[in-house]
This record gives sequence, C-alpha cells and structure tokens, in this order.
Amino acid sequence: MNISISLTENGSELHAKLAGEIDAYTAPKVKESLHPYAEKSGINMVVDLKDVSYMDSTGLGVFVGLFKALKAENGNLILTGLSERLERLFEITGLADVMNINTEVEGGV
Repeated sequence: MNISISLTENGSELHAKLAGEIDAYTAPKVKESLHPYAEKSGINMVVDLKDVSYMDSTGLGVFVGLFKALKAENGNLILTGLSERLERLFEITGLADVMNINTEVEGGV
C-alpha cells in the first residue's frame, strides 16, 4: 500500500497527517517529507497517525530519528491518533515512555 502525507506549516509548528502503511517501502518517503523540518530550530511537530493502518520497525526507526533530530534542535514531536495496535507497538518497544504520545484524537472519539 502507499502512504499519503499532508503537511501544514504554521510558524514554528508543523502538522503532518499520514494515511496508509508505514513500512520498508514507504518509510523513506515519510522520512524525506518530515526530516528537513526536524533540522530547523524549535519546531513543534504534530504527527497525526489516525489513518495509519500498519507500521513496522522501519517506521518506528523514522520516528526515533525524527525525535532525536527535533530534540537536538530544541524541538518537540507529538504523535496523535494512534490506533490501539500502533499504541501497543510504541509501548512494547519502550518508545511510549520516551516520546510524547497523545492518545486523544482531536474532536473527540
């Protein structure tokens, strides 16, 4: 499956909405789209994963890299809209203890 990436930049905030699967084939596209913003100083990146149906270790690696790059530039990464499956993936890898994961989806539900 493919990945859809929608970006909205507002000053020092970047909102990214991802849809599809993040795996070995699509992770490079996600990294290519998001990583340049992580290299800017003080960026707050909010990534909505509500419409992501699958993620493998390659996808996790992209988010670890983003987290580290943002932190190095005094930025912040917030992941939102994770399904129970994705939330569990971040929990069992220990990343949920390190990263800012907001399980609330904007607008309720």
